[in-house]
Amino acid sequence: MTQTIIQVDAFTNSPFQGNPAAVCVLERPQETTWMQLIAREMNLSETAFIIKQENGFNLRWFTPTTEVPLCGHATLATAHVLWSKGYLSSDKPAHFHTLSGLLVACQKGEWIELDFPVNLSKIVTTPPELSQALGVTIKDTYQNSLGYLVELESSDLVKNLQPNFDLLKALSIPDVIVTSIAEANSEYDFVSRFFAPGLGINEDPVTGAAHCCLAPFWRNKLNKDSLLAYQASSRGGVVRINYDGGKRVYLGGQAVTVMEGILRV
Repeated sequence: MTQTIIQVDAFTNSPFQGNPAAVCVLERPQETTWMQLIAREMNLSETAFIIKQENGFNLRWFTPTTEVPLCGHATLATAHVLWSKGYLSSDKPAHFHTLSGLLVACQKGEWIELDFPVNLSKIVTTPPELSQALGVTIKDTYQNSLGYLVELESSDLVKNLQPNFDLLKALSIPDVIVTSIAEANSEYDFVSRFFAPGLGINEDPVTGAAHCCLAPFWRNKLNKDSLLAYQASSRGGVVRINYDGGKRVYLGGQAVTVMEGILRV
């Protein structure tokens, strides 16, 4: 048996930036164990597996160690593959049936817009161990279903952060979004990074699911429905956000195919 794998850099229009995801368009259903082994072999933050079904596509995402309920960049990459490889007409939206319900991707010129569920955060007391693991003074700490959301005083602190991943992984909640308002005169509204050792990823380069949390957080602080965000990992990536305070958030990104291969299994 062989399986085509397409690697796409998501949330960027330039190769070798953004967040790489592997996409496997399946001809028939596969066992969960098999998909997890493929994701481990690819060793990217996420590998997506998609198969045609009635009224759309079934979509699942795996890190090298576990299946996850929601992944933005791999969904963006999958939509890009469907349109660029002719699995779906470019004027048709992509409907994905997932562990997070129905997700929809649409082409908006050179951008792809994802219709995702919003993820609200509540303020909590900052655990001393969290500050120690991040090695920085925390302004405020919030919590959501993805993990902690930590606000810092400046974008420089976010960009220069060097967490102790052994300490972070030892926390009861080891996954952390770190964010701050962008510097004055920046084209961006805010910056962020996402550390997820609990998912087997020390740092995710650009994270759609994190922006489902960041959208309501920064909308409330900046009183803006439309936001432009930069995830300040070493690869970097740009996310457009439209959020009106409801239950859905619209995330925009670009994508580029960088590699295609045949897996012999």
